[in-house]
Amino acid sequence: MEILKWIQEWYKSNCDGDWEHLYGIKIYNIDNPGWGVLIDLTDTPLEEKTFNKVSNYINDDNWIHCMVKDGVFNGGGDPNKLEEILLIFKNWVENKDY
Repeated sequence: MEILKWIQEWYKSNCDGDWEHLYGIKIYNIDNPGWGVLIDLTDTPLEEKTFNKVSNYINDDNWIHCMVKDGVFNGGGDPNKLEEILLIFKNWVENKDY
């Protein structure tokens, strides 16, 4: 649950009366099955920050891919990877990795 509290705080810290109307965070299921995460970086301190793509495919039941494209953090992974996707984003934000 710690990562959910963290992502809520990150979202809240970027809400300025405008950003939240145009941008935000989307967490959704995909039909592989798995998870998709989109986090808009436009008008945030991360907008120009470099992210090194993460791609690890072991098999159809064990995979994760994260990248930044067109100002959006894009994460995807198998049904067990939602927390890991959010942790990759958190670590990047906090300059711990990626």
